[in-house]
Amino acid sequence: MTIDLLTVTDLKKHFIIGQKGILDREPIRVKAVDGISFAVREGETFGLVGESGSGKSTVAYTVVGMYQPTEGDIAFRGQSMYGRGRKRRSDLRKEIQIVFQDPGSSLNPRRTIKDIVGFPLRLYGSNEDLQTRILELLQMVELPADYMHKYPNMLGGGEKQMVAIARALATSPSFVILDEPTSALDVSIQAKIINLLLRLQREFRLSYLFITHDLSLMRNVASRVAIMYLGRICEIADAAEFFRNPYHPYTQMLLSSIPVVSDEEEQLKPKKITSRGEIPSPVNVPSGCSFHPRCPQSKDICSREDPALVEVEPGHTVSCHQSSQG
Repeated sequence: MTIDLLTVTDLKKHFIIGQKGILDREPIRVKAVDGISFAVREGETFGLVGESGSGKSTVAYTVVGMYQPTEGDIAFRGQSMYGRGRKRRSDLRKEIQIVFQDPGSSLNPRRTIKDIVGFPLRLYGSNEDLQTRILELLQMVELPADYMHKYPNMLGGGEKQMVAIARALATSPSFVILDEPTSALDVSIQAKIINLLLRLQREFRLSYLFITHDLSLMRNVASRVAIMYLGRICEIADAAEFFRNPYHPYTQMLLSSIPVVSDEEEQLKPKKITSRGEIPSPVNVPSGCSFHPRCPQSKDICSREDPALVEVEPGHTVSCHQSSQG
């Protein structure tokens, strides 16, 4: 039986960035995340995909506790992560960890690798021998023992990300958020990091929330995929179904733009869809379906009504008037 480890329900995260004017003191809000729901099952990789500005990293930072939700709830193992006064439960800090996009900026350059990897162990008062545990963690991520005495600026980008992964695993978490973990790395190193993450997932039964803009990566990594656009989810499906039968015009647009190397792969892609303009600002989200100003299939209803997320096939949900009307 598959169990939902993390459940996100109607999550909103809005930021106030100022006010409209001297006389009009109404706040200007950035609706970075605006009412999304999804669940991550035990042992799976759930892919969250979107363009820059879609809100996917804000989801990551809210789940890990760097931001507090504006509205909605996040539950872990069936229990809300927030107690009275919306205070986050401290017992979840060890269970949920994050690996950031740029290891160069997420590692303290003045600390040795031993200090960086050992910090969570000291923070949570581990009873294990500190040096022995650090050596175990470095071995897990395929780094030599003598790296514990080095500084981040002595390492390559891939090695820095391995250190960041080791630090995330120090507390023996069950859930790890991967926020674009390979996008800042050379192509030659990306495959090594992905294979490492998949091996660690198998060995320690980890659940991943994998955030990326790279749809082609999701084909081989994710169990299920969700597409975000302007703070909302527009489609969720199993990975195989998602690539075989995309419903939402935005999803089709993203898939049709994936580069391929053979005619056979080209035939598997959806028909090329050309969108109009650029992604709007989250300060001024269009009315109705937020994708309608760019959608080549939009109708009058698309500008007036925000489509609900409905199930069009078992396990496949879409937020689109075209799909809901058959």
